[in-house]
Amino acid sequence: MYEQTTWGAPRVPFPSHIPVAVVGGGQAGLAMSWCLRRRGVAHVVLERKTIAHEWSDARWDSFCLVTPNWQCRLPGWPYRGDDPDGFMVRDEIVAYVRAYAASFDPPVLEHTPVDGLAAGPDGGFVLTTPAGTLSADHVVLATGGYHRPFVPAWAHRLPERIAQVHSSAYRNPQQLPAGDVLVVGTGQSGAQIAEDLHLAGRSVHLAVGRAPRIARFYRGRDMVAWLHDMGHYDMPVEQHRNGEAARLGTNHYVTGRDGGRDIDLRAFARDGMRLYGRLTGLRGGVLAFAHDLAANLDAADRVSENAKDLVDRHIAEAGLHAPTEPRYRPVWAPRPDHPAALDLDRISGVVWCTGFRSNWSWVRVPAFDGRGYPTHSRGLTSVPGLSVLGLPWLHTWGSGRFAGIARDAEYLAEHIATAVQPALAAAG
Repeated sequence: MYEQTTWGAPRVPFPSHIPVAVVGGGQAGLAMSWCLRRRGVAHVVLERKTIAHEWSDARWDSFCLVTPNWQCRLPGWPYRGDDPDGFMVRDEIVAYVRAYAASFDPPVLEHTPVDGLAAGPDGGFVLTTPAGTLSADHVVLATGGYHRPFVPAWAHRLPERIAQVHSSAYRNPQQLPAGDVLVVGTGQSGAQIAEDLHLAGRSVHLAVGRAPRIARFYRGRDMVAWLHDMGHYDMPVEQHRNGEAARLGTNHYVTGRDGGRDIDLRAFARDGMRLYGRLTGLRGGVLAFAHDLAANLDAADRVSENAKDLVDRHIAEAGLHAPTEPRYRPVWAPRPDHPAALDLDRISGVVWCTGFRSNWSWVRVPAFDGRGYPTHSRGLTSVPGLSVLGLPWLHTWGSGRFAGIARDAEYLAEHIATAVQPALAAAG
């Protein structure tokens, strides 16, 4: 598909001034570079580690995409493999991103973290790095929003014999000591890691949160294909029923493993996995859980079935021919007296699938709201010349995914080029 080679960044001189600085050399930063280069805008990409390092260093061994390969549409670099309906595994994703970089040699400075960003004395911005300081007229923050792994503050109170690992550092079941494992959280990472452990024959306890789920396939097609046809990935955040609050939501859990399938937590429980409600804390030698397991499972199923309702309506209104299939019937349900506690003596490890927190403390300009989230419209922040790219629901549901980065990058690049070119002409 793509050559499994390590891409070597070209030797880019460290500039003292550049019209545009892009912070972050992942798929968002590379997409931004591609769009700026096409418009003839001079720029540099500052990457704290290496290209695609998040895919290679922060994903477990069996990781794969949950969206089909055909949705991988970086600007100028659509999926070129022979399995468009499949799901690239970790190493294939790394190869895809690195091959993209090699296709146009972006001006990337690897191993160049940005320690500080401040307003320049005469306008623009000043960026501080270990390699030196540079100024830029425009800056694009393409670092995503998942900066610091989050675990509860009381996690350090667990006995030292219990191995603790965050999902970003989980690699495989053999990484954890023998014995039962508690997985905390049922977003995409939590559900898939719980499955990974379960399939390896490990005894798993799973703290179930409020994440929604979705079917992998329905009426003969991948649900992503149906949602794509119905325009859901193109829906602006302003049209979402929750408005900008959608940016705080949790992604639906499903998997692309082994060709793609549902993740049914009820089926896991039927087959021996022990489910609990949300983890609420530590009481002596016992972990306590909320009495919300049944409600969380029901809510996740409801979201999945509602999505099927939308597909049924779309098929009927468009007069399409598609096979019918029976709706989901729960295969397990917790009893009213279902346990809401777990003795620490029963587990040997914990995998914290509790998400991340943003850290924009190094950006020292007033571009954030009270929650520390960048205030922006389609990526253009409240500070002229400062943009963000690659965040979930930046503009649409597709933003932050391979499917929507091109559109967002094109929009920002056009805005930046319009502002930069007259300034360069005046300077010349």
